[in-house]
Amino acid sequence: MDRQQLLQMAREAALRAHCPFSHFRVGAALVAGDQVFVGVNIEISSYGLTLCAERSALSAAVSAGAGPITQVAVACIDVPPTASIAGRSPCGACRQWLADLAPDATIYLDGVEREFSVKDLLPYAFGL
Repeated sequence: MDRQQLLQMAREAALRAHCPFSHFRVGAALVAGDQVFVGVNIEISSYGLTLCAERSALSAAVSAGAGPITQVAVACIDVPPTASIAGRSPCGACRQWLADLAPDATIYLDGVEREFSVKDLLPYAFGL
């Protein structure tokens, strides 16, 4: 799938995020096999149990039995235009999920022109 199409799907998904505490809407869209899955961040009052958009999309793909995951797009639509790459990239937990479930995926971050691999984001990932 085209990078811009996938990023647009992630931005559209982010509009459905449930983030009453941070007000920071994030969407993810990924390609697994011949299917596209989206996810959003879902915050609850026990903040540590919040589900990130990336993990939401990865869970949907794995639950559907789809694969392999080849592309992942992440869009943080409330981040300032001047935000750094660090302000736009997945958290540590999501990076580990990507390392385990989408190790060969190409990752696109909205607002960043370059493409990333999982190894770019988590060079020394834990693995068994």
